[in-house]
Amino acid sequence: MIKKEYTKGDLTVVWQPELCIHSAVCFNQLPEVFKPRDRPWVQMEAADIEQIRETVHACPSGALSIKPAPSPFPATEPELVHPKATVKIFENGPVRVLGPCDITMADGSIVEKLNGVSFCRCGGSKNLPFCDASHKTNGFKG
Repeated sequence: MIKKEYTKGDLTVVWQPELCIHSAVCFNQLPEVFKPRDRPWVQMEAADIEQIRETVHACPSGALSIKPAPSPFPATEPELVHPKATVKIFENGPVRVLGPCDITMADGSIVEKLNGVSFCRCGGSKNLPFCDASHKTNGFKG
């Protein structure tokens, strides 16, 4: 999978184009940074880090994410912690699970989504159960 990284200070934004559903959230929310017609299309110097972070967290597909900063502490045994899931339902759009998650598919296979996932609510996605932005053109209201 293609991944591109854009850095400003200690913030690195990761873009995975295969995950993008072209929701336009990024360039509607922060057009001075996210410019799809320009190269590079992410221009980190055009806004402050918090604005960029907020916009990346609003990405419904997970195509944009924040690269975790390396820990200054040595690796230890991981604790078994089950963080509370955060789910956002977009008006006339998908259900978005924010944060890393594992999805158990109907056939029993497990799909790992490190940056969250958007699930289709309209039934029109060609990539069910995942959203592909079909709701934008099929008249879904919900």
